[in-house]
Order: sequence, then structure tokens, then C-alpha cells
Amino acid sequence: MGIPFEGTTGPHNAITDVGGIEVGYTTLIEGSGVRTGVTAILPRGKASKDPVFASWFPLNGNGEMTGTAWIDESGFMEGPVMLTNTHSVGVVRDAVVRWQFENGKMFQPYSYPIVAETYDGTLNDINGFHVKPDHALAAIAAAKTGSIAEGNVGGGTGMVCFQLKGGTGTSSRVAEPYTVGVLVQANFGLRHQLVIAGVPVGKAIPIPPAEPAPPAGEQGSIIVVVATDAPLLPHQLRRLAKRAAMGLARTGSQAGNGSGDIMLAFSTANAGAASPESGVAPVELLANAKINPLFDATIFATEEAILNAMAAAETMTGFEGRTIEALPADRVRALMAEH
Repeated sequence: MGIPFEGTTGPHNAITDVGGIEVGYTTLIEGSGVRTGVTAILPRGKASKDPVFASWFPLNGNGEMTGTAWIDESGFMEGPVMLTNTHSVGVVRDAVVRWQFENGKMFQPYSYPIVAETYDGTLNDINGFHVKPDHALAAIAAAKTGSIAEGNVGGGTGMVCFQLKGGTGTSSRVAEPYTVGVLVQANFGLRHQLVIAGVPVGKAIPIPPAEPAPPAGEQGSIIVVVATDAPLLPHQLRRLAKRAAMGLARTGSQAGNGSGDIMLAFSTANAGAASPESGVAPVELLANAKINPLFDATIFATEEAILNAMAAAETMTGFEGRTIEALPADRVRALMAEH
């Protein structure tokens, strides 16, 4: 679409450019009312149960991410990270515990899975409770490295962004010698707010009269997952999570009262730090004076991941016959050329 994104991407322009990360989806599109799914992100892949250093940041807390109390307390996170719709958090959480138990992936005798959500009730019959435990297990089983799908896939299947079709998006940035990868479930914003590379695109894309209106004042939600191979500790990862909010702002988000904008950040460095044999873990720490390139990488990758979700998403008709149009690529291309 001729969008001049900043920074240098990794080879796949995806969160999987951070070594070892695997991503899988279950996408549910059935009949006229099922438009939902599950996304699984495994920080060290299916073969490992080694926790990672992590932190999180709620830009606006009208949303849910389970397991965050233990992240705050311990500084560690046990994978996988799961994304789904608002009313399927519980069933996905329980499925993760089952998977960990049955596959020997429980780091301790109990588990606090990380499951986050956004509301897909415009296109999905969310109270039909279509996500089942096996759908969560299938997303984990499908997780892989390399290039991954975007748009109407996984937990992002039924999402709406800036009153256009949203969904799952990803991007990465290289901050030598490190990489930052981002995956989003984008489901926020009003049309007039949409900004692409500084251009107020949303104001130039009219809303058809028949398009379903959002609830008064509602601005939706987004989950942002930030990953890096840089050796960052939890207090630094919280700083990274906060910078994801700046990438969100670059697209026009105002993080309104009805929005659940939650950012999670983790580092794949310092393997084994959660269970040192001696009881004392030697860890590497990037100096704060060297962290700015990672801030930039997070901001730029978050911005692009949101727009990649919209660019990849296709027009969808769903629950009660509602249709949400895709981002009009030709119109965006023309607007970018004008500026």
C-alpha cells in the first residue's frame, strides 16, 4: 500500500523472528454466526517448559489477561500465551493447564496460564460459546516457527479495527544485535481516528450507512505481545511494554474508557534463570543506557503489526448478517501517494 514504515524488519517480519518462538492458530468460521478462534504463542516452543522473564502494562484496563499477578510477583512467565474472545478465556485457560499436565510441561505443581481477550461480538455469536478445549489444544499443536498467517485467523478471526476488519497481525524490527517481535489482536478504534504513517486516512474513508455502529463511546480493545532476545529483566520489560502503547498511538488510538489495551513483554534470553541448580542464577542484563533502540523497535513493530492485521484481513459477514469491510487497499495507496 506504499506505507513508509520505519526500521529494519527481520526475515519473516513476524514475532517468530525472535529465535525459538512458535505461533499457532485455530480459526473457527462456520455457518452465519461462528467467527472466532484461538492464538497460541510459545516463547521457547512446545519442547520447553522453561519460564521467561516477563512484565505487562495495562494502558486501559477494560479487558482481561490472566496470570499477571504472578508475573508481577515473580518476574517470570510460563508459556504458552493464548489469545481468544472475551467469553472464552476460562475454557482456554483450563485447556492450557490440561496440556501442560498431560505433556509434562508444568514448571511447578500448579499453573497460572496467560490468556488474554478482545471482544468479537459484532461478527461472532460470542454467547454461543463456540471455543472448546480441543480448539485451544489444536492451536498449541499447530504452533510453528517461520512465517505465520495474519488477518482473519486465530483469536483475531472476528475482530474489528477502526470500524474496518481487524484481526491478528505481526511484525518485527532488528535492533542489532537483538530482535524485537510483536503480535497483536487488533479490535479497537473508530474510523475517523485511523492514522497511517501520519496520514489521517480514516477521515477519508466514509462509513457506509448500513454498517453496524459501535456502542456509544466504545473504542474496542487490543492485546499486544512483545518478544525480544535481548537480555532484559522484568523492570526493563515493563518499560518495553509501555512503549508498545506508543506504537498503538501512532495508528490513532486514544485508549478510550471502554477499551481493553493490554501489553505483555517477555525476553527469551537468560534460559534456565528460573531454576538454577545452585539456587543462585547468573543473569545477563542489558544496560539501561543501551535500551533506546529496543524502544524504537517496539514502537515501530507494534504500529506495523496493527496495520498488517488490517491489510491482511478480508471483508467478513457474520453474526446477525453484519458485514465489516476490509481496509480498502487502493484507496489507502492513493492517499499515501498524495502525501
